Amino acid sequence: MNVSFDTLTFSDVTRNFGRRRALSRVSFVCRAGEVVALLGPNGAGKSTLLSIASTLLKPTSGDVRYGAHPAAAAGAAVRRQIGLLAHDLFVYPELSAAENLLFFGRLYGLTDVERIVRAALEQAKLADRPDDPVAGFSRGMRQRLAIERALLHSPRLVLLDEPFTGLDDASVEALRGRLASLRLSGSIVLLTTHDLEVIDGIADRALILTAGKVNELDAGPGPLRERYRRACAVA
Repeated sequence: MNVSFDTLTFSDVTRNFGRRRALSRVSFVCRAGEVVALLGPNGAGKSTLLSIASTLLKPTSGDVRYGAHPAAAAGAAVRRQIGLLAHDLFVYPELSAAENLLFFGRLYGLTDVERIVRAALEQAKLADRPDDPVAGFSRGMRQRLAIERALLHSPRLVLLDEPFTGLDDASVEALRGRLASLRLSGSIVLLTTHDLEVIDGIADRALILTAGKVNELDAGPGPLRERYRRACAVA
C-alpha cells in the first residue's frame, strides 16, 4: 500500500497516563513545505505529542490523520514515510557509524544503500570515522549520526525532538540548512526545541504546548523568544 500525504492533522487528541492527562483535546494542522516549532516548558507533553505523531503511541481519544489516512488504518505504509529523532537516539553503540546507517537503510529497503550511507556520513561529518564504534563517540557526534539516521529514507514527515542538543556552532548551522532544504523539498517538519534563537527565521510557525493544550503563537513583530515570553505571560 502506497500512502501519499501533504498534511499532518491532530483533531481533539487527548492522551492520559493513568490519572495524569498529558494532552488535552489538541488540534492543529502541519502542511507540506512547513517547518513548525513546538514550544513549551519541560513536562508540557511535547515528547508525548511527537510519539503520537510518529505512531509509536496511540491517543486515548481523538484522531490523527496523514492527509486523508487515519493513523490506525494506514499503519506501516505511513510509518515508512516518517523520520523520527527522539530523546532515545536509536543508534546502537556496539555498531560502527556506517553499520548503524546500513542497518536502518536496509530496514527501509533503500536501493543503492551504500551510496546513501556514504552521503549521510559526509553530511554528519563522520566520513573519516565510518568504522569506529558509536560507543566512543561524543554526544554531538551521536546526535549528528542520529539526525542522518532519521533522514536517511527521505521521509515525508520529519519529527525532531530537541535536534540541536549537543551540536557545536558549525553543526547547528548545517542543521538549519537541512531544515531549509526539507522545507523546499515539500517535507512536513515538526520539531521541539528550547533553542529559540536558533530556530528563529527557520520555523514558519510556532505552536505553544502548556498544560497539555496547544495554541498558535502570534506571528507578530519581534524575535521568537520575545513573542513566546509574551504569550506565556498572558497564559
